[in-house]
Amino acid sequence: MPRVSSKAGGFTESVIREMSRLATATGAVNLGQGFPDFPCPPELKAAAVEALHADLNQYAITWGAKPLRDAIAAKTARTYPGWKVDPETEITVTCGATEGMIAAFLAILDPGDEVIIFEPFYENYGPDAMLTGALARYVTLREPDWSFDPDELRAAVTPRTRGIVVNSPHNPTGKVFDADELETIASLCRDHDLVAFTDDIYEHIVYTGRHIPLATLDGMRERTVAVNSMSKTYSVTGWRVGWVVAPRPLTAAIRKTHDFLTVGAAAPLQHAAAVALDLPDAYYEALVAGYRERRDALLPALENAGFRVYAPDGAYYVMTDIARVTHEDDTTFARRLVIDPGVAAVPGSSFYSEPALGRTKLRFAFPKRVATLAAAADRLRRLAAAPA
Repeated sequence: MPRVSSKAGGFTESVIREMSRLATATGAVNLGQGFPDFPCPPELKAAAVEALHADLNQYAITWGAKPLRDAIAAKTARTYPGWKVDPETEITVTCGATEGMIAAFLAILDPGDEVIIFEPFYENYGPDAMLTGALARYVTLREPDWSFDPDELRAAVTPRTRGIVVNSPHNPTGKVFDADELETIASLCRDHDLVAFTDDIYEHIVYTGRHIPLATLDGMRERTVAVNSMSKTYSVTGWRVGWVVAPRPLTAAIRKTHDFLTVGAAAPLQHAAAVALDLPDAYYEALVAGYRERRDALLPALENAGFRVYAPDGAYYVMTDIARVTHEDDTTFARRLVIDPGVAAVPGSSFYSEPALGRTKLRFAFPKRVATLAAAADRLRRLAAAPA
């Protein structure tokens, strides 16, 4: 029997997407995978249809159609004054943020390099490091506010450390890194010549504090690789259109790895993405208000069911502790929960390098219609009445 590579054998299939498949199979309310069950803005659909009728069906420029790169640069400057990006040399359009991150890792990290990752972490980061041949070193974010110990972070740096991953607002905890925390990270990058890989995909979904791009801090523009996407802000997770903003030398390398990974993102959807990036400020204000309403609907439902809830400051996830609800581990409980009462969540252990650290945790996603969240709340009431 042919063997598989050590890389492929080093990690599991996505637990998040597995829970989504289980939700579909059982008819559960899917609060596992983070995708909306409501429509994207009508302007995006109209623009995509227009692009198809205009026969924009062939390859765009490998690193992104010029109108989209121009729109990314313009929106970046408009949203974060002082952060000016050259669309010709500093932007790579990718097949989602997922491809953007692995393309950046492959372009910058060599086998044997080390990259620091805060945990709990979005489940792709560890496999990204393995596929690159790099070694992940983990620094723990601790509840209730998901803060990190600066001394622990400094101790994680070795002579082989090449980069650090920063995801803010953070999946799965909803943490928004504050200015002091970001400066601690930035000073470490400057002192040790590290590259910061920032996952900014939830930049517009912030309830408390504000999103500060690491690239805007002193001395960080030339050493930050900022990954972003259409998926979360514009409710089009299936479009797979993302981008990477990086200084010119790093972009040149990222464009090469991106080219041989996927060639390019879908041309008609790039046209629609450019339209989305020109939406007015009112769109983003309504986006946050809508997600705040959804968050505030789900949190009391989880608390009433017996979960300990860590209210998120951003993104659209809630991390919970299940110790008061069950004596089962997170995976066993999540698999039971999807069947009875019929709500899908993601086991906390999938977000940690050491599964034991997440054995009493579940993550719930709330990018859903209020009616969907109400249905989940109705089902979760059964937990409060059931013996642990």
